[in-house]
Amino acid sequence: MKVEEIHSIIQQAAQAWMTGNADAFAELFASDGKFIVPGNSYVGRTAIQQVTAEFAATHSGVKIEIKQILIDGDRVAVEWTWEDTNNETGKQQKAEDAILVDFKDGLITRWREYIDSNIPSNSGS
Repeated sequence: MKVEEIHSIIQQAAQAWMTGNADAFAELFASDGKFIVPGNSYVGRTAIQQVTAEFAATHSGVKIEIKQILIDGDRVAVEWTWEDTNNETGKQQKAEDAILVDFKDGLITRWREYIDSNIPSNSGS
C-alpha cells in the first residue's frame, strides 16, 4: 500500500468515530478483520459495526487528534488523543491511544488499541 492510502484510511477511521458512523468504520476492515481494545476482541465486520454503533449510541462529542502515524510496509503505528462524553452521566473522558494496525489488500486485518486514560496534565500532548 502507498503511504497516502494508509494515511487516508487512518483519517477515515478517525472521521467515522467522530461522526458515529459505525458502517464506515467497519467497512475499513477485511471480512475477518480483528478490532482489539483493552478487555475485548471483535472479529468480522458485523461485530465491529455493532460495537461501534453501541458506543456511538452512548457517547457523543468524540474528538480525535492524530499525533503521528508510523508506517513499516503494511504495518502501522498510530498515536492519537481522544475525547468523548458519556451521554448518560455527562462525564467527559480523555485518553491517549497507541494503535497498531495491520493491512492486507487495502483493508485492515488487525487493529490493536492501547488506551491510556490517566493522562498527566503536563504530558505535552
